[in-house]
Amino acid sequence: MHLVVEKRHIISMVFGIIFLVVDFLFFMRTTWFVPLIVIAMSIGWSQFWIDYFVSTQNQKQIESMFPEFVRNLVGAIKSGMPVSKAIIYISHTDYGALTPFVIKLANQVEWAIPVHKALSNFANETGNGVIKRSIATVIEAEVSGGNMEDVLETVTSSVIEIKKIKLQRKTSIHSQLVQSYIIFIVFLGVMVVIQNFLIPYIANIESENIAGVSEGAGMSLSSAALGGAMSPIQIDYSSLGAFLGTLGAWLTSIRGVFLMLSQIQALFAGLVLGKLSEGDIKTGVKHSLILMTIAFFVISLAQGAMG
Repeated sequence: MHLVVEKRHIISMVFGIIFLVVDFLFFMRTTWFVPLIVIAMSIGWSQFWIDYFVSTQNQKQIESMFPEFVRNLVGAIKSGMPVSKAIIYISHTDYGALTPFVIKLANQVEWAIPVHKALSNFANETGNGVIKRSIATVIEAEVSGGNMEDVLETVTSSVIEIKKIKLQRKTSIHSQLVQSYIIFIVFLGVMVVIQNFLIPYIANIESENIAGVSEGAGMSLSSAALGGAMSPIQIDYSSLGAFLGTLGAWLTSIRGVFLMLSQIQALFAGLVLGKLSEGDIKTGVKHSLILMTIAFFVISLAQGAMG
């Protein structure tokens, strides 16, 4: 996927920046400050996110239509047409998202570009790994003088088999994918309960039982440490040194630890989900970003409510 910045991308980034400025001006010391940062960032990159999903869907459609293209090509070759004429003949068929690439392939062949060169361009322009591997096999057979018809039939069978395996894996992992998202939401709920109710409750009990002699002294130290870790820390933006110092203090507080813990859990849970469902690390990054955004919003909002 090539990154192309269009007008809609710029508009979404401008709206995200405006939202961020409004957040800093009017919500800086409120409960909504950090959650609104997440919303502003989500608005800013929303169009890029949409492009990613559209590109992924197009790649799936291209890969699903490729076996149909190869079957038609094999049928045309079996009828007695040379490969170049067969490509031009089948280019009039509708292949969905693959159609523009097939038409361009036919145009290149019609302009007397060698078949293996045109097929190589076709595979590279689709950007699909399965098609690239399949076309590489076909080109190798064409260059070495092999039977093109047999190679294309073998490639078709191989692509269809790969598609079946991917579909079976996706179907078998779908329920686990849903369960993983539910488990992560439950994990966030448990963290919110511990952060907003359990830890303050323990700190309150310790502060009420400081009256003991030796035991009370120990409990007062733990209560003071716990209360200090729970106390809200305001980030100082007056200078770089002050910002880094207050940010470090915030990260070592209970609020920072809980937020970072949720982000780490979301990152690796998403990567595992993507690898299991699609066998692709890019899909894992997609799940990670979704889970990390949810975790950041939920935990930061809960921390604001606690404050």
